[in-house]
Amino acid sequence: MTDPFDTLPDLASKPLGGSVPWANDELFASRDNLINAHAPEFTPATFGTRGQVYDGWETRRRREDGFDEAIVRLGVPGIVHGVDIDTTHFVGNFPPEASLQGCALPGYPNLDVVRGAQWRELVPRSPLTGNSHNRFPVGDLADDDDAIAGALVTHVRLRIYPDGGVSRLRVHGSPVLDPRIVDASPFDLAALEHGGLVTASSNAFYSSATNLIMPGPARTMGEGWETSRRRDGGHDWVEFELAATGHVRLIELDTSHFVGNAPGSCSIEGRLGPTGDWVTVLERSPVQPDTRHRFPVADAGPLTHLRMNAFPDGGLARLRAYGVPTAEAREAIGRRFAAALPLAMAAELR
Repeated sequence: MTDPFDTLPDLASKPLGGSVPWANDELFASRDNLINAHAPEFTPATFGTRGQVYDGWETRRRREDGFDEAIVRLGVPGIVHGVDIDTTHFVGNFPPEASLQGCALPGYPNLDVVRGAQWRELVPRSPLTGNSHNRFPVGDLADDDDAIAGALVTHVRLRIYPDGGVSRLRVHGSPVLDPRIVDASPFDLAALEHGGLVTASSNAFYSSATNLIMPGPARTMGEGWETSRRRDGGHDWVEFELAATGHVRLIELDTSHFVGNAPGSCSIEGRLGPTGDWVTVLERSPVQPDTRHRFPVADAGPLTHLRMNAFPDGGLARLRAYGVPTAEAREAIGRRFAAALPLAMAAELR
């Protein structure tokens, strides 16, 4: 089953910078497993000093009333549109119910500030099924000021009733970009953490094209995008929706870790509006294995999308598209950010 929010990024994931700073109990399995990017794994009859080893978060059996909880700091603040409380591999030890709250705090607050924050309900106390994806929509997928007013989330708190194990917590949503970041540094118009998206790809046999716009460098080949070997004389490609309409000035194509399977060459096209013409941003250019390539490019106009063509196939670690948003896009970023702030946070940032 696929929900509309499943296509949105997981704002809590560890590769996006998420962390789990606190849980009241993690006797059987660590809280940090909640935000691992890979699917939960399980090997039966694998015992450590605290029992069966689980790739998830598991608390001890509770002998008094109450609940267990874990706090997750989102890697990218944003508007939450859906949650997956995944109990895969937890069969006789999953919590029968769970809830999720969210809060918004400026900067990088310590744990005491986070725990004392004003939390609002995202998912009410709801029944869970064991060994399953338990998906809950949150709010409205509409992306306008009315739908997102005061809805920014920087941290979430998962509560399980009364105890048990959860393998993963996925917090799907749309990033809300702080306009001060746009103004303060070179801006990657394609970055997932800024709101960029992969909208389509020709092939993702070995790994997802979304990896191309993840933060930071890829640590292994598996953290990039790799296609199967093409035998038909064509080429592979990936299309991106930019975080903001803008003027691209520098393209970075990184083939780090791709030694015998990098493309022979690549080109970049840009789209002038969601239904506009495609224009050349970077002519077809040779690329080398295991190399970070940086190509200054002429301004091709205010672009909303990019398409990277890889000839004939292969893999890349990262794509960056540095540039500046248009004046109208920059104003829209500011309006959206202001609309999403809770009143208390907005007052602190004035």
